[in-house]
Amino acid sequence: MAGIYVHIPFCVSRCAYCDFFSTTLLEKRSAYVQALLQEWNERQDYLQGEPVRTIYLGGGTPSALKMDDLRQILEALPTRTAQEITMEANPGDLDFDKLQEIRALGVNRLSIGIQCFDDKMLQRIGRRHTAKQAIEAVQMAQRVGFDNLSIDLIYGLPEQTLAHWQEQVATALQLGVQHISTYCLSIEPSTTLRQQLRAGIIKEVDEDTENSMYDYICEQAQSKGFVHYEISNFALPNFESKHNSSYWDGTPYLGLGAGAHSYDGHSRQWNIPNLEQYIQERLFEKEELTETDIYNEKIMLSLRTAKGLSADIVNEQQIRPWIERGCIVKKNNAYVATQAGQHILNTIIESLII
Repeated sequence: MAGIYVHIPFCVSRCAYCDFFSTTLLEKRSAYVQALLQEWNERQDYLQGEPVRTIYLGGGTPSALKMDDLRQILEALPTRTAQEITMEANPGDLDFDKLQEIRALGVNRLSIGIQCFDDKMLQRIGRRHTAKQAIEAVQMAQRVGFDNLSIDLIYGLPEQTLAHWQEQVATALQLGVQHISTYCLSIEPSTTLRQQLRAGIIKEVDEDTENSMYDYICEQAQSKGFVHYEISNFALPNFESKHNSSYWDGTPYLGLGAGAHSYDGHSRQWNIPNLEQYIQERLFEKEELTETDIYNEKIMLSLRTAKGLSADIVNEQQIRPWIERGCIVKKNNAYVATQAGQHILNTIIESLII
């Protein structure tokens, strides 16, 4: 089995925390889509005949596409074999009619980028929707018939308190969605938030508070029946993201679009993250993976998941100190990070890779 990731880099505006490749040149959308379709025609053999199980349209903001462009993409891709077709969306782009069209095109999983339910905080981080729009987008999607909905939340936002985060979690868990992704804010060098931090306009949340926020979402989500199947992801049983899980278990995938990455089990390649270059000639770089690379990636990715790292891969003596500290436990012939271990997962991984 295999997956396809389609990168849609267009955004109406750029968020203050965003460090991903994106562009606000919306007039380039149709030309970009034509280049993307051409890339698909040129690279269909990349997956070596593996049936495509998942398709994921990410960004950027895929919901910023014109419906005709979105239709062309999905009609070209092998949607008939796909069990899961996910599309990321911004709440401000969605209305009832558009959601009906998206569902009619075969999208059966919607991932809505909410981030938080506080208008002042949303404005501070450069989001262009309101809390009301976020809630209404979820409710409209449910009325249209989407029964596999995911929402994104960010914690550790500038000057955010634990009490504020608890309110966000409560609202999220009342929406009746099947999947929640939560990410701790990282203020990257090239972002607006970094400039504001340097100027003293905002303050970062301290690490202890961030850890408390993480512990809270873990506790609350699991109390509502969500499975904490990956360090940043919670799903009701059988609603884990099939596509994202393929990244963590080594399933091959093809990445289409500027900046998109591909993996065939032996090498990784990535398209140059440049809009104009992609439209004109689609340049890419490639890296052949060594046995050491593959070993290290298994450690880095497996320890993020509830399945854990196979005990056959790593030496028990190497991981014993973390077991004694209560950061790792052994379950079903696998080493799994405890919640305490998840707080320092990068440190654990660095001690194990070679």
